[in-house]
Amino acid sequence: MLGVPKDADPDEIRRAYRRLARQYHPDVNKEPDAAEKFKEINEAHAVLSDTQKRAEYDRFGHKKPGGFGPGTSPFDGFDDIFESFFGGFGHTRRHEPRRGQDIIYRLDLSLEQAVQGLETTIKVDRIEHCGTCQGTGAKPGTSRVRCSRCGGTGQVQVAQDTILGRMVTVRTCDRCNGLGTVVEEPCPDCGGIGRVRRQAAVEVKIPAGVDTGQRLRLAGQGNVGDLNAPTGDIYVSVNVKEHPVFKRHGRDLESEVDVSYVQAALGAKIKVPVIDGEHEIQVPAGTQPGTRIRLRGKGMPDLRGGGRGDQFVVIGVEIPSRLQDKERELLRQIAEVRKEDVSEEKGFFQSVRDAFRR
Repeated sequence: MLGVPKDADPDEIRRAYRRLARQYHPDVNKEPDAAEKFKEINEAHAVLSDTQKRAEYDRFGHKKPGGFGPGTSPFDGFDDIFESFFGGFGHTRRHEPRRGQDIIYRLDLSLEQAVQGLETTIKVDRIEHCGTCQGTGAKPGTSRVRCSRCGGTGQVQVAQDTILGRMVTVRTCDRCNGLGTVVEEPCPDCGGIGRVRRQAAVEVKIPAGVDTGQRLRLAGQGNVGDLNAPTGDIYVSVNVKEHPVFKRHGRDLESEVDVSYVQAALGAKIKVPVIDGEHEIQVPAGTQPGTRIRLRGKGMPDLRGGGRGDQFVVIGVEIPSRLQDKERELLRQIAEVRKEDVSEEKGFFQSVRDAFRR
């Protein structure tokens, strides 16, 4: 936007900014898109002239998580730059009480808790209204009074000499910060701020089927803002810990179970773990290693109430490292019937393993 290299120093950025601002200012440039370009130039300067914002921009570009400040724009402070550099040109901006900031809380859950859902209490440090003055900042028995500098409007007029001449702008009153009232006798507990930091216990209801990365919004449970401003929210960020038995794939679960080579060959009924207990399954005769058996409705609940997913049991076949003489003789007889080579050169157990891979 400013036409400067990435390693430009502050002086280069300032010179480029002033040159382009004069070129595209709406009072000078009557092209239809001049006003929009002028705004973009100011936004770019707001970021690049701030060391922290510039470092974040170099790292994230326009896609920085959370943006570069409050509001919907990825840039912060455009109005302030507009007013301080060009005097506002009649532009007025009434102060609005600042909304309280949001709080992000990470909550670790086990897979079992994610299946069942959970009601719990979390403890958060947050900014609350002072209980002594009820958030006004004024000593009990007193109240806030009208600001003498702005007369209660929250705004003052300021004359400035700019590169385009002397201009008058309307700014937020720096005595009352735009509120129109001030505290003459501060509250002894909050020092006139009207807010204090406390630890609060907040009830949270986690729905069944929640997954890692999902957030739950607790509206109005965050930090309080300015007097008469909305309170922020709490966002509970869920992290479901890895399970020693089950792997999660969305609504489905996967587990592994080993059977003996005899059970794999002849078939068997076995009990396998499921997330809420045990379940008996039938291993078909001739089951091969890696076979997946589906257990319908044994997976994770759907957050939208669409039922539960499935569990897939992956079958492994155990080949014994040692055999009794009778077992070895019986297996040799089976090999003769199947006309398979079980010579010692190849190794008897390797022959058995090969048989189960066919």
